[in-house]
Amino acid sequence: MNRRSLLKTLGSAAGFAAYARAFNGRAWAQAAPSQAPSGVPAAPAAPAGPFTLPALPYAYDALEPTIDAETMHLHHDKHHQAYVNNLNAAVANYPQLASRSVDDLIANLNSLPDEVRTAIRNQGGGHANHSFWWMILSASGGVEPKADLAKAIDAQFGSYAQFQAAFTKTAAGLFGSGWTWLTLAPGGKLQIETSPNQDSPLTAGRTPLLALDLWEHSYYLKYQNRRAEYVAAWYKVINWDYVSGLYAKAKA
Repeated sequence: MNRRSLLKTLGSAAGFAAYARAFNGRAWAQAAPSQAPSGVPAAPAAPAGPFTLPALPYAYDALEPTIDAETMHLHHDKHHQAYVNNLNAAVANYPQLASRSVDDLIANLNSLPDEVRTAIRNQGGGHANHSFWWMILSASGGVEPKADLAKAIDAQFGSYAQFQAAFTKTAAGLFGSGWTWLTLAPGGKLQIETSPNQDSPLTAGRTPLLALDLWEHSYYLKYQNRRAEYVAAWYKVINWDYVSGLYAKAKA
């Protein structure tokens, strides 16, 4: 597309959306070795390694209308796969690291060799965070937490509604790309926090219970710049049964 055609295309909202999809198509080809959109050449084969892309625990369209199938394909098959590929490349010459879990690597960043610490922080963090993210979403989500977790939320935040308001406010205050979390501190206290980029509460010794991905690739195809609308809709697909299980396990 030449400059004149680009400016003409961007002259309308529909044109911008078309350009965004075309841009994402090129990004897909660069991010993963397979499943590229029709007509887009596949990227070179991914480096072999110990880390693999986990399968989604539901269909790509299971979370619609909150999260659309196209976003799920892009997010899981391309972005997450790229983190896995790059993490495998980072540990290729470090067999002692390749034998450890990604959560263990992220929880112990300071113990890693200087040469690969940043790559594992970014790429391993992306792999760990997204592996967690897929599991806390559900087509049958949206119900409020129950049992011990519900009691803990009420005790810490006053009520589920007050927790939701605090979580939404924290998410809205995150500048740029990153995550908003509900975590459990070593002393047993629930807290809401954010992390930039692909950083994880695991590095600080806290247990993630709930995560909200605020990178634009997680919502932009459907919501564009309407992040607040995306955050509000996200509560409808939270798998609180899974989150409650994480809380019970962490407390035990």
